[in-house]
Amino acid sequence: MLASYMDSTHLKAEATAEDIRKLCEEAATLHMAAVCVNPYRVPQAGVLLKGSGVKVCTVIGFPLGALTVAGKRQEACQALKQGAQELDLVVNIGAVKDGNYALVEEEIEQLAGLKGAFSFQLKVIVETALLKPEELVKLVSIVSGSAAEYIKTSTGMAARGASLEDLEVIKQYRRPGLKIKASGGVRELDWALSLIAAGADRIGSSHAGALVKEYLSRRESLAGYFNL
Repeated sequence: MLASYMDSTHLKAEATAEDIRKLCEEAATLHMAAVCVNPYRVPQAGVLLKGSGVKVCTVIGFPLGALTVAGKRQEACQALKQGAQELDLVVNIGAVKDGNYALVEEEIEQLAGLKGAFSFQLKVIVETALLKPEELVKLVSIVSGSAAEYIKTSTGMAARGASLEDLEVIKQYRRPGLKIKASGGVRELDWALSLIAAGADRIGSSHAGALVKEYLSRRESLAGYFNL
């Protein structure tokens, strides 16, 4: 079922409490994997999704990844205390461009270290649109060597989102068991299905509800399509 792949997202600055209510109620009704909201909205989402089976996800260091390591850890701690069950960490792209991969390793390790006190899944956003091929390969290696469950392609704020080429590189260099979340510009059902067929385990989209509803309306014609 397509819904089980979907992280329904609303990260716009102008999102209201009513917007988040609608997002969460739709995700619960359609049985999506998670709802991804800004840290300020985590408590509200937790109340709305309680008992639904839909996870509360939030972003750390969003959207630029330019917070200090200590700042990201503090933001993550607060989100987890308020009920976040999944964290999507934006790596420090500036550090990547400087060749300072040790800092990227440190920030991932600092968040992964919180697993001793909290139960959550960690997704690491590498913002593929801003990377050279060799930088993506290096980041896949770093994430593969960490306790993160997912590598995520995009924030949705760059010039483009996930590409099939990105997924091929990630699959080639990732460790066994590291999952892929494809996101950024996923607005059409056929594209979402193509990403899943290419190996994505999750899809992040601000159009998740529309995509799932279209899938349901086309379910008969899509019978057996990608084994969904």
